[in-house]
Amino acid sequence: MYAIIETGGKQLKVEEGQTIYVEKLDVEEGKNYVFDKVVALENGGLTLGTPYVDGAKVSCKVEKQGKGKKIVIFKYKQKTGSTRRKQGHRQPYTKLTVEKIG
Repeated sequence: MYAIIETGGKQLKVEEGQTIYVEKLDVEEGKNYVFDKVVALENGGLTLGTPYVDGAKVSCKVEKQGKGKKIVIFKYKQKTGSTRRKQGHRQPYTKLTVEKIG
């Protein structure tokens, strides 16, 4: 049994008991979060939504909020001394554990 959910502009295939990392959600740690944007649901037979499956929900428990590893953005223009720029970025995420698909 699996479901395909939509969150943060992306689609993820999830199964019960799986740990997933998604774009930061405004939820406290230890609370439950329910995804109602289920694009497809497989439970014996595949059910596709138009655009979403009616009545389908995926319940998850929030494990933690965090930031990803730092990536370095370095911009450089040749032969001009003033156009070197170094910038870092850490993308915030939410770690979830899928509890129930239904």
